Formats: sequence, structure tokens, C-alpha cells
Amino acid sequence: MTETIRNADVLIIGGGLSGTMLAVQLLRLPGRRQILVIEPRSELGRGEAYSAVELGHTLNGNAARMSVDPDNADDLTQWLTDYIGAGGWPQAHEQPVPISELFPPRGIFGLYAQQRLAEAKAQSASSVEHIRAEVVDLQVDADSVLLTLDNGQHLRGAHAVLATGMFPAARTPQTQSSGLNAAAVDPWDVAAMRQLDPLSTVLIIGSGLTMVDAVVSLEQAGHRGPIEVFSRHGLLPHVRRQPPGWEDFLGADHSLRSPRQLLREVRRQCRIALAQGIDWQAPLDTVRAHIGRLWSQASEREKRQFVRHVRPWWESHHHRSPPLSAQLVARLHEEGRLRIRAASFKGLEPGGEGVTIRLRPRGEQALTQVSGAALINSSGIEYDWRRVARPLPQQLLKRGLIQPGPLALGIAADTSGAVLDARGQVSPRLFAMGPPLRGMWWESTAVTDVALQAKALAARLGRG
Repeated sequence: MTETIRNADVLIIGGGLSGTMLAVQLLRLPGRRQILVIEPRSELGRGEAYSAVELGHTLNGNAARMSVDPDNADDLTQWLTDYIGAGGWPQAHEQPVPISELFPPRGIFGLYAQQRLAEAKAQSASSVEHIRAEVVDLQVDADSVLLTLDNGQHLRGAHAVLATGMFPAARTPQTQSSGLNAAAVDPWDVAAMRQLDPLSTVLIIGSGLTMVDAVVSLEQAGHRGPIEVFSRHGLLPHVRRQPPGWEDFLGADHSLRSPRQLLREVRRQCRIALAQGIDWQAPLDTVRAHIGRLWSQASEREKRQFVRHVRPWWESHHHRSPPLSAQLVARLHEEGRLRIRAASFKGLEPGGEGVTIRLRPRGEQALTQVSGAALINSSGIEYDWRRVARPLPQQLLKRGLIQPGPLALGIAADTSGAVLDARGQVSPRLFAMGPPLRGMWWESTAVTDVALQAKALAARLGRG
């Protein structure tokens, strides 16, 4: 019996926020298209980031910064106004700030993305169908892309888009794993944390926003014991505030090109702001709009210098913590329950109760051991596709259909998102968007960044 292969105009691999925003933009185009979104989760629009169910796991940006509509910066604020007015999220009334300044729970944000998709489907001549499966292989020929799913089904499309989102290190098997994930508690698994002795010591690897989520999870699980946090530089995310507007100094001066020049000028602008009694976050927040341009024009040497020397401070200052979560971390730190130390994780010690890890404190050569009842891996995102032991990334690399992006961050593509194969050839059929393009644009994970990419890529696919 001959297998029936389903055909479509566009195959979107991944139905999290990236894939959903692309589907919305395709639905808004004139004409009629059949779009298949392949996503193993039961719902579209949530993905890894917005499947959280605890209200304490919030966005790290306020509503005014998180619109999925690149043509309407107030879209989330408007949706939230209606949602709260209809009785949703009653806890919002406990925060005496305008709705635009609220930091919505991620689960509610996922609902917002789903509703925008449903509205686009209702108003479009095109169709979107959710295929609940995982793509395990992909082949490209002159006329189409053929996908193989984990259920044995095959799909063929004129174009395919890698909208795979992020591979969290905490949930991602790695080809060179130290065993960390196998021994660690998921940062967002509150139920698992409730099984711990509430007074026990918990160890956390990594001190970024995932760590902040892990501390929120522990608090909601009723944990009251010590929390020991270890990261290479020992830096905590700053709290996100709502600073006033500031002059777009990078837009006015394109002579600032290198990471060193940028860092020097950002510091100068922050000093000026502080001297005027203005929050230093005001000038820093103007930088985001120029990151893609600055990163793409930097040399490989400059990019490496940025990643090695500047990245930890950029991450802690730019990727800031939502206020309520930051207040919790600050309180636990002041109480002495949470300690953060600069140290590199060097492995696990086998045997015994609980977990024992090997660390090398910053500035020292000798290793030390630390023990606790449980370990949480909050080391962030795995961007190097060579280390992600999922079937599709491994098959794409094996077939030579992709190559690592700059500094092995994501995969290589041209400015339109068309993927570059192992020989550097631009694919006319295979595209990527969002986190897989981290190496291209550096900041390719924020909602606003992905929303702009979705609109531009939909227009490109709409031209055939």
C-alpha cells in the first residue's frame, strides 16, 4: 500500500510563540494557503516559555514591552485590559500600577498568543492545522521539503520553517552531558519540589533568570531551607524598572561600532543619567533597537571578545528580573537563606544521599565539594545545536542541511532567515526564525524581536 503524504504550502516546525506568531502573520496575508504547524505539545502558542501554570512565573518584561503585534505596541496592554475587566487574573488588582506596567504570568501570556491565533484564523481565507508530533528528519529537494514525524507520517511543503524556539539547558539532553540534568530537579517543577524536606539545602547551578524562576518555584513549594547558588561570575539579574525615555544616542551616532566603543558610550550615558537623578536603565533600554545592527557588523574577533568579557554583565543588566520575583530573591538574600558564589560547575560526585557537586571557585585552582538535598540546573539556554541531542538538530547536521551560526550560537542563515547549508549555500526552501538565529542577531529571543521576524518572514514566504 502506497503511503499518503500530506501536502501544504508552509510547514512550521515548532508551535511555541515563534511558530504561532509566524502562523498569525501568514494568515493575515492575502490569498489562500494551507499551513501545518508541527508541535508535540497539546496546545499551540505556549511552547517551553509559556506553558508555566504557576502565577508566580511571570514575564520578565511589562505588558507595554511584550506585544506580539509588531504594528501595535499596545496590543498586549489592550488585551489584558479586556481580560482583567472580564474577571481574569484577579490578582492583578493587588498591584497599584497601570495595566501597561504589569508583568503578566507566563500562562496568561500563552493564552493571549492563542487568542490572537484564533482571531487570525477566523478572519483568513488560509488555514492552519496543528499536527501533534515531533519532526525527526527533514529532506530538501529542488521543489519541496519532506518531513518525517515520530509517528511515521510524512509531510511535504513548498517551504519549511525552523521555529523550534529555545532548548533550555535544564530540559535538554546534551551529547556531551555531565549527567547534570539527569540528577537535577526541573526549575519549574513545583510538585517535585514539594517532595523535598522543606528545611533542606538546595543547590542551584546558574544565576540568571532561570534561577529566579527556580527560587519562585521553591517558595511556592513551601521550601524554607538554605539555597546555595553557583555561577561562573556570581552575578544576579538586576530588577526591571520603568525608567523615563532617553535620547536614542546610538541612532544619532553610527560611528559607534565595536563592542568596546559601545560599552564605553553606554557607561558614559548611564553616568550622565545618574548625575541628573535619572535611572541608569533609561539609556540602557535604548540600546536594544540597535543590537542586531551592531552585532552583524562586528568582526568575529569582536564578537568573541563580547561573549567572553562583556556577556555576563550584559545579561545581568539587560535581561532583568520582574519586580516581584526580584523582591523575593532580595529578601531571601538579606535573610541569609540564599547565598550566591562565583564558581564553575565541574561535575557530580556519585553515591550517597542527596547530591554532591564539584566546583572550582573563581580565581582558585583547587576543586571543592558542596552537598545538598537537591540540585537545580538553571544554566539557561543551550544554543549550540551540536550539543542538543534531539533527533531533528542531529539529522539536519548529519545531512549537511545546516551549519552552526557565528560562535556556534544557533544556526547560520542569511538576513531573510533562509538557512545556510554545510557548504554555505542559501536554501530557497528551508528557513529559520527566533532563537535559532541567535548567532545572526544576538538578541533573537525577545517577543518584540521575534514578532518583527515573523512579519518579515511571512512576507518573504508569501512571495513564493
